[in-house]
Amino acid sequence: MSPMTATRTALVVEDEPEIADLVKFHLQREGIEVSITRSGRRALELARQDIPDLLVLDLMLPDLSGLEVCRRLKEQDETKAIPVVMLTARGSEADIVAGIEMGADDYVTKPFSPRVLMARLQNAMRRRASATSEQNDTVLIRLAGQLVMDRERHIVTCSKTAINLTITEFEMLFMLARRPGFVRTRDQIISSVHGPSTVLSQRTIDVHVTAIRRKLGELGGSIETVRGVGYRFSDGGLA
Repeated sequence: MSPMTATRTALVVEDEPEIADLVKFHLQREGIEVSITRSGRRALELARQDIPDLLVLDLMLPDLSGLEVCRRLKEQDETKAIPVVMLTARGSEADIVAGIEMGADDYVTKPFSPRVLMARLQNAMRRRASATSEQNDTVLIRLAGQLVMDRERHIVTCSKTAINLTITEFEMLFMLARRPGFVRTRDQIISSVHGPSTVLSQRTIDVHVTAIRRKLGELGGSIETVRGVGYRFSDGGLA
């Protein structure tokens, strides 16, 4: 690693020592500096003291649930951009929906493949790096006089009201909104947002779209479902 390259950091919040050590081992193999805590409250303190590039978060913690930890981080301006990947034994559809709607960027269930987990964690960090660096393509979208997306600054406003999107939600909406009227399949969305080698349930994309629609309010209906294919952003109200 070049001496001028900043070391990436990860905070692992996990109360099972064997799993925490396994995740730490694989992250360290990629040159990532890892801190571990089993406490949700301590995780909040550590994340605010030294913003990590990634948060790996269990849901079932002894003091504060992972959902609550995620909610509090996403409410604060200084920590809301931290990519959060939930790693938990709770794998029901309701649990996944709750995690993503709370602001998680990805959701991995136990037991897990270390290779798949690392691919998902690396993708989460790449999305954050992409969102905070300068882009060579379109960085500003204005639609229907209501939706404004500034990709370089990772800012979204709807009818002049700031909308808090996760990095994953932002990239999905950006992909759809930059080409109104064009249909994107779920596989295209997964490939664009998470990378072509990502193993991801198409249902997860549907959950993200539901969350985006809810956050956009009345404009959420502009994200249209194309049955059996995917999604498109309506061009009916394009300014």
